[in-house]
Amino acid sequence: MSVYNHRSMVPPTSNRLVELLDTMKNEYDQLAQEVMAFKSQRDEFEHKVNSQNQEMTLFKQFLVDLERTQHIIKKQYEEEIARLRQQLDQINGGAPTSQPPSASSSNAASYGGSYTAPPPPPGLPPPSMMDSKPPMHSGYGHHSPYMNGGSPLPTSTPPASASQQLTTGRPSGPKPASATSMPGLNDMDPDTVPDNMKIEGQDWFALFNPKAPRYLKVDLVYNFEHSSVVCCVKFSADGRYLAAGCNQTTHIYDTQTSMKVAVLKDENAGRDSDLYIRSVSFSPDGKYLATGAEDKQIRIWDIAKNRIRHVLKGHEQDIYSLEFSRDGRILVSGSGDRTARIWDWENGYCAHILDIKDPDQKDPGVTSVAISPDGRLVAAGSLDKVVRVWDAHTGKHLERLEGHKDSVYSVAFMPDGKTLVSGSLDKTLRLWTLGNPQGGKTASKQVFTGHKDFVLSVATTPDGKWIVSGSKDRGVQFWDPRTGQTEFMLQGHKNSVISVATSPGRKPLFATGSGDNRARIWSYEPIGP
Repeated sequence: MSVYNHRSMVPPTSNRLVELLDTMKNEYDQLAQEVMAFKSQRDEFEHKVNSQNQEMTLFKQFLVDLERTQHIIKKQYEEEIARLRQQLDQINGGAPTSQPPSASSSNAASYGGSYTAPPPPPGLPPPSMMDSKPPMHSGYGHHSPYMNGGSPLPTSTPPASASQQLTTGRPSGPKPASATSMPGLNDMDPDTVPDNMKIEGQDWFALFNPKAPRYLKVDLVYNFEHSSVVCCVKFSADGRYLAAGCNQTTHIYDTQTSMKVAVLKDENAGRDSDLYIRSVSFSPDGKYLATGAEDKQIRIWDIAKNRIRHVLKGHEQDIYSLEFSRDGRILVSGSGDRTARIWDWENGYCAHILDIKDPDQKDPGVTSVAISPDGRLVAAGSLDKVVRVWDAHTGKHLERLEGHKDSVYSVAFMPDGKTLVSGSLDKTLRLWTLGNPQGGKTASKQVFTGHKDFVLSVATTPDGKWIVSGSKDRGVQFWDPRTGQTEFMLQGHKNSVISVATSPGRKPLFATGSGDNRARIWSYEPIGP
């Protein structure tokens, strides 16, 4: 037994506590190191994300610059082709060269759009269809372009040269009575236009005419994406809703909120293939929507109940155009079967068949119809280059408007009901004054030239101050009917602008439907004092 044997001065529990504290301290230090490592990793990740965002921004800017460069090169290419064609004409002794370009197809997402081959001679099958657009079934051996709402379009003439003419006058001779010469807005490089004469959005721009006073500003309000070509657009009478006709379905949107309020689809149509809705029209009270399609039937939809109230049958070809009268009593339709029809739609029968019986016309298929604001007149444009006018009450033919050099694709009445606008594949619009007492041929009052390709759709603003046109050149133009000059040119789609419509509501809006599968609502407003 040692003399030093004695009890420890520190209790065992105290040693254990010290060990635990040391262990906790070590764990805390380890966790602190891990936290510092995580913070360092986070900072590194944030740095990488910021670097990638900067790279994406530079890449986007590169794409924008590349697209503008492509636009400039394309314009130079078209000018060179036009110059070479002119030289070839001179070599051939002035005889015009009419060989059309071959069919070509490009990405529908590029501003180049998608074009098709020219129409075949009578008796041959139609050309191959463009990627994003539906075929048209024609039974008359003529060409089969898209009428009043989206389809493959024949390319019968080369692109216009760099210089365009804005023409005003009476086509009583080989040249209009008066003309204002100026470069086409489609040929102008946005980068060279002064800032006060252009507006640029994320994927659109508008160029204002430097030769005319500027009155308006334009802006994109809503964009609606679809899974197919948008063949037609139309506002309700109060401007609250917009209908867009697509493949098998019609979409209805609230123009104040952009919400989709209805999708109309006939599940009993009995077609597994495409069924494009080529025309739509709201009843004046906004409760019903008429749709026309490739199956030759007109469906009257009860929008609130999302069901069909009537099916109007009688047309023998595709239905390309529909319009209700303002009092809602009649519905007018136009078809490739060479007729326009006036329907008592509530009772489900046809009141008048407006036949085109001209023996000298190969294909007078009706592409577009319009009813005058007072409901007295019905106008129809057709493939035979003629616009015809009938009495809506009796069905009597009243006038024949001739002057276009190619098929008429769209007609619209001015608010006064005495003037009519037409758009044609000859790339022009014409303004007609109605009321020929002899009921014969009527010359156009004014010619609007500026589009570089087919004019596919026309509309007028409710106040009558502007005419709106959509074209295969992917542009929309606002025209002053008093002067014949363009107010502005809008490039807001990546394919043909198949349909345009103006809102009758209080807010100045217009809509566009395109082969790029988009419907868009735009505002146009005075720029102020």
